[in-house]
Amino acid sequence: MGAQLRVYKRRIQAVTATKKITKAMEMIAASRIVKAQRKVAASQPYATELTRAVTAVATGSNAKHPLTTEVDAPTRAAVLLVTSDRGLAGGYSSNAIKAAERLRERLASEGKEVDTYIVGRKGVAYYGFRERKVEDSWTGFTDNPAYSDAKSIAAPLIEAIQKDTAEGGVDELHIVFTEFVSMMTQNAVDDRMLPLSLDEVAEESTRKGEILPLFEFEPSAEDVLDALLPRYVESRIYNALLQAAASEHAARRRAMKSATDNAGDLIKSLSRLANAARQAEITQEISEIVGGASALADATAGSDK
Repeated sequence: MGAQLRVYKRRIQAVTATKKITKAMEMIAASRIVKAQRKVAASQPYATELTRAVTAVATGSNAKHPLTTEVDAPTRAAVLLVTSDRGLAGGYSSNAIKAAERLRERLASEGKEVDTYIVGRKGVAYYGFRERKVEDSWTGFTDNPAYSDAKSIAAPLIEAIQKDTAEGGVDELHIVFTEFVSMMTQNAVDDRMLPLSLDEVAEESTRKGEILPLFEFEPSAEDVLDALLPRYVESRIYNALLQAAASEHAARRRAMKSATDNAGDLIKSLSRLANAARQAEITQEISEIVGGASALADATAGSDK
């Protein structure tokens, strides 16, 4: 019985140590969410105004450009998947991977070949384990991305959209990331970055009561779009990275809180079992003492006769 009690005590100590770790990770993730939210809010105005500028150039000219021109029969698409570098974040990375798989199936059903680009070790490991081809990958910054990271990601994607498909280029750029809605809600979404849907932007501006400004282009609309193309792609990727980082911290905080709560419940359960084992051990010892005393009394009484 004593051995069983020692087992329970060791398990309680182990679970208590784990609970301290998960609680610390929960608090760290909670503190990082606020910073990530501020970065998302700070990046939003720039991305919005840049999109409006691109739309104004496209609608105010007849320029044919990969940024705004739809291909009649697209045959190839690039998909950028954003996952995390670390685990312990619940279903954060797996949900993004599932959204990318659904997008891949949809594009394949439309007769398009898919080139995959991945951010985060979890996505790289998923595709590497299945021996799937990955055009390029980036790791090491998913929980705290910088604009320079977005620039390094955007460079090969911009090069691909500017090439002809016969030379290894693509007709469309898509991004799959986790959108931060609130502390409790994060949704894995897929969004087409290029070509930019001018009708959707114009409809959104009309709904908000905004009027797209008119510009004169110098030296030409094509040159302006060439200058705006990398800025637009970089800003979209940077905003997606920031939202994904905020979502990752929120998912990790929620997962660690759940782990901490489960550890507390397990400690209570083990404590009850340990108390029951200790009580049974004490009861057995008392029974043995009483039995020994009774046997000794009987022996003494027999010798007196």
